Amino acid sequence: MATSEFFHPSLAFLMMAAVLPFLPGNRRWKWLLLLPPLAAIYAAFHNQPGDHLTLTWLGLTLKLGHVDPLSQVFTQVFAVMSLAGILYSLHVSDKGQHLAALLYVTGGFGCLMAGDFLTLFVFWELMSIGSTFLVMLNRTRESVLAAFRYFIYHTFGGLLLLAGLLLRYRLTGSFDFGTIDPAAATYADWLILAGFCVNAAVVPLHAWLPDAYPRGTVTGSVFMCAYTTKTAVYVLARAFPGWDILAIAGTIMAVYGVIFASMENNARRILSYHIVSQVGYMVAGIGVGTAMTINGASAHAYAHILYKGLLFMGVGAVLYSTGTQKLDQLGGLAPRLPWVMVFYMVAALSISGMPLFNGFVSKTMTITGAAEAHRFWVAIGLELAAVGTFISVGLKLPYFAFWGGKKPDYQRELKPIPLNMYVGMAFLAALCLAQGLYPHMLYSYLPEPQTAFEYHPWTSWNVLQALMLLGFSGLAFFLMRKVIEPHKALNLDFDWFYRLTGRGVLALICRPFAAVDSVWTDVWNKIALRFLVTLAKISSWFDRWVIDTVVDGSAYGVRGIGQLASMTQNGRLQHYLALAIVLALIVFAVIWYGL
Repeated sequence: MATSEFFHPSLAFLMMAAVLPFLPGNRRWKWLLLLPPLAAIYAAFHNQPGDHLTLTWLGLTLKLGHVDPLSQVFTQVFAVMSLAGILYSLHVSDKGQHLAALLYVTGGFGCLMAGDFLTLFVFWELMSIGSTFLVMLNRTRESVLAAFRYFIYHTFGGLLLLAGLLLRYRLTGSFDFGTIDPAAATYADWLILAGFCVNAAVVPLHAWLPDAYPRGTVTGSVFMCAYTTKTAVYVLARAFPGWDILAIAGTIMAVYGVIFASMENNARRILSYHIVSQVGYMVAGIGVGTAMTINGASAHAYAHILYKGLLFMGVGAVLYSTGTQKLDQLGGLAPRLPWVMVFYMVAALSISGMPLFNGFVSKTMTITGAAEAHRFWVAIGLELAAVGTFISVGLKLPYFAFWGGKKPDYQRELKPIPLNMYVGMAFLAALCLAQGLYPHMLYSYLPEPQTAFEYHPWTSWNVLQALMLLGFSGLAFFLMRKVIEPHKALNLDFDWFYRLTGRGVLALICRPFAAVDSVWTDVWNKIALRFLVTLAKISSWFDRWVIDTVVDGSAYGVRGIGQLASMTQNGRLQHYLALAIVLALIVFAVIWYGL
């Protein structure tokens, strides 16, 4: 396939990242940030299927531009989300944040286009680096520590992936990235699966997500909620469809996420746990592995990126305006931030599966597909997760943030929200509604041909089922709203075990080595150094020609003894000794070649 029919979306973002540090001024260069997502949208709809940018390097065939229906649907939503995210962040003057976002999106597109495991790994790690800085650049102590933990998690996942792909190459002689048969899986394939599951936030490998996303920058978390886990969903769909363990893991994720989200006080932490839950729908659909569930997982990933980005935009706008994201400190914002409330509720109803919104046309496909595949426990688990989703994201969060029984003038001064943030939210809200009203906008791009199955979301039973589920969920919230009031405690779930492990490593390894180093330093300062000084005292030649001349410069060499210790500590004595050694080597070389 000719490369003239292909443009790699990563190239536009990478070029922008390369020139951004050198752009002068403040206002003009911000508008240039819109060029890469526009180029990516064009590429997403015009790239032709096939393998493009095929390179040979060190005897290996690398495919940088693999295009097929699965990669196309993810490329489209990644491109749309990049435009929305940059629109939302145009007010940010920090070039570091924009640079990190550009590199992060570059890595995401590179993973979607990778036709081999080696190319995938390179872009996989680029995503890890870019997203780490999106957390760190919030420039608080908590965000720096969270970024460090985030990077450790993803380094571990990357090492699992690297080990798996190298072992797989040794077994098969190829780095080709394609479907792996579960019946013929090797230990290398399981390592690759484990590496993918770290980025997919599969329980219990998920703790990095609710730890890092709430501590990222306001705009950085909008990007992060869209790319890392959905890139993992894409690679799982490409390599591991039909793996039963994923159906089980996805169902656990869906239920687990809503349980912990219901207990949270931090708004962005609530949304972070719901990423775990919603990605569970996708992972479960991939694990079931039928044409309908693969399409359902892809459709839900598409819809999820749009409404989850909008959710983080809405909560980010509240954080930007009020300075807090804790529900116990919010309330009464509906009349003061009416458009933020409207856009947030569009996203909240979308994630809850309300008819007329895109979550309804994607979530029901996965659940119906699981039921038709006779995976009833999977279908029941996903339905239960839908109840918790509406209670926590659709009711609890907006109730305590925008109403909460507090007066409209509730004791908090609001910072004006920039116009571009409203534009970004309006853009995604319109797409959430459009896809819900016209499902064919989404279904026409799904990877599996719809001739393989028949599914129509707008049936009386699907609508009635969704309305009954949401109605009883609303009643449950009304009855339990006093029980689930926000609290100030931090829920660590599995992160508690990881932090305990970290403290154990410090106690068993790092601190003993630090103690040994401290003892050695004391031995050197108190024993070895004194021994050298004593040798200097008893050596008349050393005292006369070295200490008198170099250290003291007088006939009283004993006074220079104390200075010798200070010179050893500040490095001057080492410089003199190094110079003496060099001179000795020069003399030795002259004598050697002279002989």
